[in-house]
Amino acid sequence: MALPSAHDVALAAERRAAARLLLAHPLVTSNGPHSDTFPLIRRHADWLAQRFQQVFGYRLLIEASYARLFKAGLGPGSGHRLERPSTGTPFTPRTYAYLALALSVLVTAPEQLLLSQLVADLRAAAVDAGIEISDTGRQAERRTLAAALRQLVDWGVLAETEGHVSAVAEERGGEALLTVDREIARAIVAGPLAQSRDGAELVRRAADPGFGGPRTYVRRRLVETPAVHLDDLTGTEREWLRTRQRRESQAFSELLGLEAEIRAEGIALVDPDGDLTDLHLPGTGTVAQAALLLIGRLVDRLRPENPGHPAVGGRLVIGVPVPDGLLLELLDELVEEYGRRSNWQRGLLENRDGLLAAVLDLLVRMRLMAPVGPVRADGHGVPEGYEDAPLDSRPVTDVSGVRGQDGSGGWVLLAAAARFATTVAVTPRTEQPPADDVSQKPEEPPR
Repeated sequence: MALPSAHDVALAAERRAAARLLLAHPLVTSNGPHSDTFPLIRRHADWLAQRFQQVFGYRLLIEASYARLFKAGLGPGSGHRLERPSTGTPFTPRTYAYLALALSVLVTAPEQLLLSQLVADLRAAAVDAGIEISDTGRQAERRTLAAALRQLVDWGVLAETEGHVSAVAEERGGEALLTVDREIARAIVAGPLAQSRDGAELVRRAADPGFGGPRTYVRRRLVETPAVHLDDLTGTEREWLRTRQRRESQAFSELLGLEAEIRAEGIALVDPDGDLTDLHLPGTGTVAQAALLLIGRLVDRLRPENPGHPAVGGRLVIGVPVPDGLLLELLDELVEEYGRRSNWQRGLLENRDGLLAAVLDLLVRMRLMAPVGPVRADGHGVPEGYEDAPLDSRPVTDVSGVRGQDGSGGWVLLAAAARFATTVAVTPRTEQPPADDVSQKPEEPPR
């Protein structure tokens, strides 16, 4: 077999770079932060549109000034939330409401308008929609509105011609002149709004894989989540993945440069470059450090004995229950051992319940822990009429009870957490090497 030419290698690299960018940033503009890669998207537009449609069932729209990848959802509890860049604070329902109202106004707005006019139109739209919004004169409410408008600026829907949208949060209500890109405003929303009666139905409809069925859903799940455990899938989905996991691994490597880590409990796609995710563990900051240390303690304490795969006589364990009170107990230990000497945020140290909630939120999004409750293998979140018969009538891996859940409430430590078990080494300050020679060992103290 002939080796690929230099041209073929370069072509594949360009397409992979463009696909990775669209997957990480579904809206790319010609003058935005990724403008240097935008020409690659335009150059390979037809190939990218075809591949995203065939592999994930995603629609790709490419215009002269922007490219929009319309992703689909994964069902309840699987969304990617928006956050305030300055603080990392997730958007509240009120922020999303302001964002939706602003978009409803901007799709038909003039090319330029004043910030004060946009706020007035937004409030009028809320009245028309029967949505009650609080007095925008309050400081907290003004900041929430400013966060929604800042997101629209980041997306390229709004351009700050004179002044800034943050002026809306000022005490006296500052002014700004804004330029509107109506085309991008119309391209923001990806879900089937016209077919949905409420938010819950919108989430369900957006997750429907359509004609692609189990194949499309599993591929979306693999590429959009940190790890996929077997009980995250229905029987048909598990069977499809079991028979094709090696082939799919190769396809993901060629298309996106991702490597598959296949275990008895499930699969995770790993990005060697580390830039194709919005979540990082290990990471910086109090919450990420506490989460990594907590996972290490939990794995050490709760690791099941003799787990394995039923095919070789083992017992499949995807999750183990966390005893009541253990999470707070271990977190208290970590705060005493590492929190104060590592300069963790004082506000979080004084609010242990708040710190624990933030840590659990990160671990749930990383698919390392989960609240006790129904899973997709039990039919949770599966669209109505979804086909769930094994593809060739062969038995699939039994995942009933593999999370060890007992009743309702509480938490489960998932199998992927074992990958993050840590060994902590603390070096006393007196034994640290000199700053100008990190390879030099400390000298022996005088005797």
